[in-house]
Amino acid sequence: MPVQKARKTATKSVKARSKKSVVAAQKILSGRGTNPKRVEAILKGLDEAYPKATCALEHENPFQLLISTILSAQCTDERVNMVTEKLFKKYPSPEAFAYANPAELEQDIRPTGFFRNKTKSIIGASKKIVEEFHGEVPQTMEELLTLPGAARKTANVVLGTAYGVAVGVVVDTHVMRLSQRLDLTKHDEPKKIEQDLMAVIPQDRWILFSHQLIWHGRRVCVARKPKCIECNIEKLCYSKDKTV
Repeated sequence: MPVQKARKTATKSVKARSKKSVVAAQKILSGRGTNPKRVEAILKGLDEAYPKATCALEHENPFQLLISTILSAQCTDERVNMVTEKLFKKYPSPEAFAYANPAELEQDIRPTGFFRNKTKSIIGASKKIVEEFHGEVPQTMEELLTLPGAARKTANVVLGTAYGVAVGVVVDTHVMRLSQRLDLTKHDEPKKIEQDLMAVIPQDRWILFSHQLIWHGRRVCVARKPKCIECNIEKLCYSKDKTV
């Protein structure tokens, strides 16, 4: 075999082995994401950084939290809190929302965006609470999911924050992004991500874990250019978009 051809063959062989090594390494990395010890270390780091993390939506009772959570869709908690400061004074009860003037309520919540759909959800949920649940926000996932505008995320927020009941994990945009970056899930759909997190996070941590990830996502692990140098669990992360 000519020397030049032999060199090309050897080069291809080295590249092939190198590629296989990279693939093998990637498999190892993808498999270690949910290792119990690693998950425990992540939880410990979050505890150190956010020991008292809680829901950022300001509320005085489960019903106000439900309304705020509906309003928070595609809107920041800060803006929702600005709107609800006046909103809850104008509509102090489920009955007030249930029989509100739709056009007027639309204008009251307009700054939160998607105000027409949100108005329908708020009035529909309020009427159901008044007429079927005796004015009280239900305390089970099954019943909460019957309320207009209440999907699993909303139900988990209300159950976890208002009632201290852990039946699932809140998956918002921050939880979705961070759970993927931390290799705790390979999925993009909220329901599948929730199932993955429920499988690796102890149930007694579901409520606090969600709040901690949300806080971390807002303060440090932001969507664009995460502040990895400020992250106390940076050494546990091998996300492709790390900045250090």
